Amino acid sequence: MSNSAHPSTSRSQISPPALRSTQNELVVIAPNPHESCRLTSSKFLIFMSKPTTFTSVGEIRAALKNLPRPLALVPTMGALHDGHLQLLRAARQQVGPEGTVAISIFVNPIQFDRSEDLQNYPRPLDQDLERCCEEGVDLVFLPESSSLYQPDHSTIVTESLLTKSLCGATRPGHFDGVLTIVLKLFHIFQPESAIFGDKDFQQIALIRRMVRDLDLAVEIIGHPTIRESDGLAMSSRNQRLTQEQRRDAPRIRRALLAASHLQKTGEQNREIYLNAAREHLNKNALQEFKIQYLELVDQATLQPIAKVTAPTILAVACFYDSIRLIDHVSIDPTKSD
Repeated sequence: MSNSAHPSTSRSQISPPALRSTQNELVVIAPNPHESCRLTSSKFLIFMSKPTTFTSVGEIRAALKNLPRPLALVPTMGALHDGHLQLLRAARQQVGPEGTVAISIFVNPIQFDRSEDLQNYPRPLDQDLERCCEEGVDLVFLPESSSLYQPDHSTIVTESLLTKSLCGATRPGHFDGVLTIVLKLFHIFQPESAIFGDKDFQQIALIRRMVRDLDLAVEIIGHPTIRESDGLAMSSRNQRLTQEQRRDAPRIRRALLAASHLQKTGEQNREIYLNAAREHLNKNALQEFKIQYLELVDQATLQPIAKVTAPTILAVACFYDSIRLIDHVSIDPTKSD
């Protein structure tokens, strides 16, 4: 994948065709993202200041030839929260005012390991489009699954080493789906950079490995986890929590921090870290709360470690009923406070 052939195009040179919409997919390009605009998804009607919409991957590729570079891509599944907005702002900082910021909003069916999770994943498209407009996004890609996956599609991207633990071990096929859609998006957009949140640290590690192993010409940029005021990591799934569950959920962050503080005592024993985190997680927990995994892994290899003697990640996945939340903290015994 090469980006060297992209022409140098200023935003003022783009002359968009007339507005079009279908029930299949939409790509929205705002030639001047700083103009006031409003978007609505009612029957897939999009209104923006001088918008251009496309209905196929071929049309997107044709349009991208005339868009200013560099281009930064923010792949998402929608239900945008402040964490996503920070990614969009980081993308704008990466490309500058004359570059292009693109976002994909696609609930990717092949990365879900539970049909209930796919069915219940929030899809507030009107709100998402408003937020994209407010953030000055230049291009929004809203594909239907049928436009990206043929009925008999049989090609999947699989990574065989970094997926052996954590979410890779507990969500069979999940990362195959993630890597497949990300690779497709990279081929479609050929971005100079792509921005991902560090909350999904295993996902970023896998994408970086894919980029390295497949010689893709895109820079992967991780952005620090954005948290609510009470410490809960921002997630689109948070909005599915009941009020009681939402009040309880900050225990996840508190438990990880409490265990990580053992580093200050020089503790190296893996089980002591895990037991401390588990005790804090389970103390006075709601009945519907359960831990899926709690693990210490090497920061580079993501493999479980016996002793904390090198940069390490303490990671957890847990459920409130069927709502799955993840978080992690870094522990680096090689650094002193």
